[in-house]
Amino acid sequence: METTKNTPKQAAQLTRAELEIMQTIWTKGRARIHDILADMSEPRPAYNTVSTIVRILEQKGLVAHTAYGRVHEYYALLDRDDYAGLYMTNAMGYFFGGSPVQMVSFMSKRENISVGDLDSIIGILEEVKRESGGKNRNIGNADNGDEKSTKRQVVIGRR
Repeated sequence: METTKNTPKQAAQLTRAELEIMQTIWTKGRARIHDILADMSEPRPAYNTVSTIVRILEQKGLVAHTAYGRVHEYYALLDRDDYAGLYMTNAMGYFFGGSPVQMVSFMSKRENISVGDLDSIIGILEEVKRESGGKNRNIGNADNGDEKSTKRQVVIGRR
């Protein structure tokens, strides 16, 4: 796939329709408007509507195209994991003051998380801790010495 590490600000502000189209492009790797329409749930929007939304995504720097005569094949410039990371980082900032501890605490109290899921999450965190050697991992903005950026650092595995 021809994705790059493009992370435009607009990526976190996708509409539901834009996100549905991006999901299709991410899944297929490359897609024409007809391919995108075929993947959309009923009632499907008009061809011109999907074409307009894809052009908006192109203007936002999230997709590009290759032209084959009059047919355009679209591909993502921002991969799904990069988008998810940007989206979750923004959500963590907006709702939890940039604190992963507050976000995980909120999710664990609001969602029905099974003991098996909790064990899996703990296993993932322990693996990340081993791989990082227990060092601080900066998950927010670069540490510039102020209190807010310092709070964004978390020691993986510390309880």
